[in-house]
Amino acid sequence: MSEQRQEEGSSAPRRVVVAGAGMAGVQTAVALRERGFTGDVILIGAEPHQPYDRPPLSKAVLLGKSEGSAFDVDFAALGIELRLGCEVTGLRPGDHELDTEAGPVPYDVLVVATGAEPIRLPGAEGVPGVHLLRTLDDAERLRPVLARQQDIVVVGAGWIGAEFATAAREAGCAVTVVEAAERPLAGALPAEVAAPMAGWYADAGAVLRTHTRVARVEPGAVLLDDGARLPAGAVVVGIGARPATGRLSGSGIELGVHGEVMADEHLRTSATDVYAVGDCASFPSGRYGERLLVHHWDNALQGPRTVAANIIGRASGETPAVYDPVPYFWSEQFGRFVQYAGHHAAADATLWRGDPSGPAWTVCWLSGERLVALLAVGRPRDLAQGRRLIESGTPMNPALLVDPARPLKAATA
Repeated sequence: MSEQRQEEGSSAPRRVVVAGAGMAGVQTAVALRERGFTGDVILIGAEPHQPYDRPPLSKAVLLGKSEGSAFDVDFAALGIELRLGCEVTGLRPGDHELDTEAGPVPYDVLVVATGAEPIRLPGAEGVPGVHLLRTLDDAERLRPVLARQQDIVVVGAGWIGAEFATAAREAGCAVTVVEAAERPLAGALPAEVAAPMAGWYADAGAVLRTHTRVARVEPGAVLLDDGARLPAGAVVVGIGARPATGRLSGSGIELGVHGEVMADEHLRTSATDVYAVGDCASFPSGRYGERLLVHHWDNALQGPRTVAANIIGRASGETPAVYDPVPYFWSEQFGRFVQYAGHHAAADATLWRGDPSGPAWTVCWLSGERLVALLAVGRPRDLAQGRRLIESGTPMNPALLVDPARPLKAATA
């Protein structure tokens, strides 16, 4: 793969095609123009809508507080050609062509920014009243459900499940959340950190049922594996997402175990003149010593800057920019603002700042003396300072760090 990547052409590309019109795709196109790229930029999106941001879908759009979340980008003024409602059907890197429903699209450089797609609940396909929450159309279908204040069953107590349950309770719906694991956010956070969050559901008037699987969904009800039958005017499935890379099968692009594009540290793929960015791609992190697959908004915002720099810089022989961010995301749920920065998998110590039964607290993960990750609930200053400390690798003093009254930046060794 490295040999193939070293063969990237050195001539200036005349046409860059971006497959995917979500945050990563739009930001790539914009970043190319901001850096002075004067060739053709073609942005291809599967949905017919003007490109839009996704986080408001589970909040303002869902609750009818906003009609949409279109990006504030003047594509025409930037000379970015939009081809919307156009599905990608395949890729032929040897021919430098992207296949679409409307025919092949030639490129000098291709950026794969196809994002992720929700995992569907087995056996629920085609059952009336079963919803996903990933697209603008999904949110618009769910908005009248909330307005009618129906009984709602949410399958999955991850980030999206919690955010939807929050919106549904705000709309006055009765909400039951069903989670197969023993706690919410089981795939994202350690048990001791996720444990305080379980109580947030009851505080908001939602029912959380853990250790529980869905046996069957039928119109108007969800049957659980323990024999319980839950009335459900609507069922919302939030059991995760996977990279939307099925159309790359057979293209020769190297994919990982989760179906993600295996990008290198410069966000190049195993195919010449093809980059990948956002939810659809993993990248090797020198900071954390492992490959990361990050399904969060900030990754789709930051990665395009590296891609644009490398596309433009390669013609002039510039040293390629390395992508190695401190991952970051946030979630608004049950009246709390939750923020996370870093990657805690290899941490060897977990320290708390504040009482997790209270409204504001922070968890810090250390590897040796270095802060490698933190989760802040209602403490945005901790997050801002902690993120900078992770980036700098500044040694921390654990005895000072656990004092919630002390600023994190003043808890260094």
